[in-house]
Amino acid sequence: MSGPSEQDKALARQSRVVGVVIAVTMLLWLGAQWAGPRLGLEARYVFLFDLAALAGFFWALVVTYQIWRKRRDNEG
Repeated sequence: MSGPSEQDKALARQSRVVGVVIAVTMLLWLGAQWAGPRLGLEARYVFLFDLAALAGFFWALVVTYQIWRKRRDNEG
């Protein structure tokens, strides 16, 4: 019985990065939503934070799909 392969380690590392990106994106987005009105930012600037958060979540979705495909291809 051997340990995890290098590819398994790489996929686990990639999964951790996705988790960190999701968590940081959510925290920054929530912070921007909270701070925007208090700092008197115009709605268009707060909307930019929304678009940045969507980009972060979309990236995470794409990478998660790639990880899923790699794991599925390795099983068979």
